[in-house]
Parts: sequence; C-alpha cells; structure tokens
Amino acid sequence: MKILILGATGRTGKELLDQALKAGISVHALVRDIDKVKMTSRNLRLFESKKLDRTALRLAMLGCDAVLSTLNISRTSDFPWSSLRTPKDFLSSTMRNVLEVANELHIKRIIVTTAWGVNETRKDIPAWFRFFINYSNVGVAYRDHERQEQLLAASLSDWTAVRPVGLTNSKKHKQVRITINNDPKPNLTISRSNVARFMIEIYKTGDYLKEVVTISEV
Repeated sequence: MKILILGATGRTGKELLDQALKAGISVHALVRDIDKVKMTSRNLRLFESKKLDRTALRLAMLGCDAVLSTLNISRTSDFPWSSLRTPKDFLSSTMRNVLEVANELHIKRIIVTTAWGVNETRKDIPAWFRFFINYSNVGVAYRDHERQEQLLAASLSDWTAVRPVGLTNSKKHKQVRITINNDPKPNLTISRSNVARFMIEIYKTGDYLKEVVTISEV
C-alpha cells in the first residue's frame, strides 16, 4: 500500500498523515513547505512544490495506488469574511491535474474531503450556516468543493467524496455515523482525527466507490 496525501500540513491533513503512518501505509506527501511537516518515518517520502501542477503531481504520484486529499480553500483566519490565501478555483484546478495524472499512471482510487452543505446537502444544514456560505468567504470553498465533486463524478476513477460535518480537534476515537441522501440525519460535529481514520479505513476496504458520504460522530 502506498498513497499520495495532498494537504498534509493542514489541520485535517496532519491527522490523515499520522493515521496512515500508524496503519503501516507507505506515504508520499506533496506539500508547499517541507519544513511544516514535523513527522518522520521510514514510510514517509516528502515532495515539495509551490504549485500543485501536473509535473509536481506526476513525480509525487509515481508508485502510488491512491490519492487522498484534504485540501481546502485557505483564508487568512477563521473569520468568515477574512481574505483568501488560495485562488477561488484552487480545489477544482488541482483536481483536474490529479485526474489527468492519475489516468496517465493508472491510479484509480481517489478519496477527497469536501463538506456537508455541498451540492444537494445545502438544504440540510442549519440556516445560520447557509447564511455564511451565501454571504461570506466561507462560501468560496463550498462552491469550489461542488466543482471538485462534479469533476470526480464525471471521471472514470474509483472516487469517494467524504463530506464531514463541523470539524473539531478532539482526539477521542468515536464511532462514525455514515449518511447518504440525508439518511440517517447526521449529527453536527466530527473530529478531524475520526475523519482521517474513516478515510484510511475506506482506502483499505474499498468501500463507497463512486459515492458521496456525509460523516458525523455517533
């Protein structure tokens, strides 16, 4: 087992990297700043590039059998109207590159995190959060997650889009509730640690191929 992780220096990505290494999986991680990765392991190989272009992705994806991504649109702070650090189409433009290179290298499995509230689940989220998506820079990420999901759905890859609900930093291992088509209705939070654990689990089992799943904690 060897995977490429994108987003390994983010809050969820750090958890994903940790969970993958603990599971004994060999990991390639493509990051913008290699100094931000504090983990070391004989099963970890780091790649650095300021751009997630096809050249950088091709080098990092060589020898891998899957791509797991926790990339997101970055803002300068958690304040909903704070300015963006990444382009508005960062996720979808990166996914186009990932899909092209994955096709070249015959890598079928792609697992990405998007968010509860993307596409048809917009109607299911609390009204106060819909306000932030509609009227603040929070919505930039949701709109690009929608484009990213559409690219995956149109591809020939064995993809899974994982839509976590509100993210927390808890380290407690909890059972994950899986929601498809709002059944059963999800709870409101899940830890980044449990999101990462779920992604590793479905990578190993091959579950939820070509599906979108919302996850929360029981």
